Amino acid sequence: MHRREALKNVAFLLGGAISASTMGVLFESFTLPENEKNFVQYSIEDEKIFAEFADIIVPTTQSSAGAKAAGLGKFIPMMMKDCYPATMQTSFANGFKALQAKSMKDFGKPYVALTVADRKKLMADLRTIAIAQKETKSEDNKDLAYFFVTARDLTLLGYYSSEIGCTKARAYVLVPGRYDGNTTLKPGQKSWAT
Repeated sequence: MHRREALKNVAFLLGGAISASTMGVLFESFTLPENEKNFVQYSIEDEKIFAEFADIIVPTTQSSAGAKAAGLGKFIPMMMKDCYPATMQTSFANGFKALQAKSMKDFGKPYVALTVADRKKLMADLRTIAIAQKETKSEDNKDLAYFFVTARDLTLLGYYSSEIGCTKARAYVLVPGRYDGNTTLKPGQKSWAT
C-alpha cells in the first residue's frame, strides 16, 4: 500500500476531525509536478517547532506517548512538501512564520521557549483566529489560520497513522475477530485501530 493510500484510510476513519482542504489534498488523485515538490524548505529547528506544536495537540498521557514521540516534527513538513501544491505550501510557510511572530509579540519569546501553559494559550488564540477567519473570509490572518488548521489536521493524521497512535493510543488487535459495527464502548475504552 502506498503512503497516500494509507493516509486516505486513516483520514476516512477520522472523519469530521479533518478539514475539507486536507481531505481534498489527500483524496485528489493527482501527483504533484516535480517543480512543486519541496517548494518550501524547513530546517531542523523548524522540525523541533512542529514537534512541540503537535505535542500540544496530542500530548503524552499515561497510556501512550504523544505526537513528538511519534515523529510528527518530521512528518508535518514532509507531508506539506510532498503532497500539497506550491500555493498551499507557501501559505503554510507564511502561517508558520506568523505563528513565530505571534509568539514573540504575545509572550516575548520564540515558540520553543514558551511554557506548556503559554503554548496552550497560543493554541486557543489560533483556534479563535481560524474560526473568525472562516466566518468572515477576511484576508487578515489568512495564512495563520490556514497553518493552524492544516498543522492540526496533519498532526491528527500523522499520529493516528503512526505505530504509537495505532498500537498505544488506540486498541490494537493483530488478528481482529468478527466485524461488529454497533459495538458499545465502555467509558475510557480506546477506539479500535483495526
